[in-house]
Amino acid sequence: MARIGTSDLDVFPLALGGNVFGWTADEARSFAVLDAYTAAGGDFVDTADVYSAWVPGNSGGESETVLGRWLAARGNRDDVVVATKVGGHPDFKGLRAETIRAGAEASLRRLGTDHIDLYYTHFDDLSTPVEEIVGTLDALVREGKVRTLGASNLSPERLAASLDLAEREGLARYEIVQPLYNLVERGAYEGGMAELVAARGLSAAPYSSLAAGFLSGKYRPGGARVESARAAKAYGYLEDARGPRVLAALDAVAAAHGAEVGTVALAWLAAQPTVVAPIASASRVEQVPALVAAADLKLTGDELAALTAASA
Repeated sequence: MARIGTSDLDVFPLALGGNVFGWTADEARSFAVLDAYTAAGGDFVDTADVYSAWVPGNSGGESETVLGRWLAARGNRDDVVVATKVGGHPDFKGLRAETIRAGAEASLRRLGTDHIDLYYTHFDDLSTPVEEIVGTLDALVREGKVRTLGASNLSPERLAASLDLAEREGLARYEIVQPLYNLVERGAYEGGMAELVAARGLSAAPYSSLAAGFLSGKYRPGGARVESARAAKAYGYLEDARGPRVLAALDAVAAAHGAEVGTVALAWLAAQPTVVAPIASASRVEQVPALVAAADLKLTGDELAALTAASA
């Protein structure tokens, strides 16, 4: 288990992404994936109020609804760390006080719970002062509706300002960030943001840990065309020389361990400073073992260095 920042939350070191629930995985398949993940020891599920508003016929909140129904059906709410986000839902955009409050209440209803274990601001709202955002989030913590706070898609400057305010005023602070970070997308996190997270004792739970599935190894130059909802983005990584180079390095390490390529990519990410749990999703039960296996795969220093060099 891994501790999130300075909070009291300990989580399985691989979070299951819920972005596919109600999108590429219907309710039955979502339940099966959740069952397989928790049966393997997982307890950390990440969703958002906006998932999956981009799908024709959906309005947002579908993933939370599926997760809430699963929690109710299994009776295991106290065994699962539920993370969700506010600020992106079509009806609750931005981070004004009233928006955060309304968004939180809507998420609680869909999840069928009286508290959210980890609540992220999904996107920054530069029109709203950090005082209003942090103050509202602190109130939710004090009321027992939220246990721990996180931030996704936030600049280092706004994160620092939020942390400074929380410390100065004795308010609940962000304990974790959720950045875009993987073997082929390193620039947005490494550097200023990673240094700030480390210096302030926060953790990171990267999203797109497998780069839209590219780092699973199923998208190959000259290989059979893979059809999926994220194929266009995944194939885009092959247009950069770094993409095939990373795949070759992953293949070598995977062969040495008898592991799946995606497992190695997640293990590299999990080994990076500040990373507490990469987030990865599965739309089919067969995909789950390769994800959870990353929690036990320890790469050597040479293997980590080779993967880092290939992705430079």
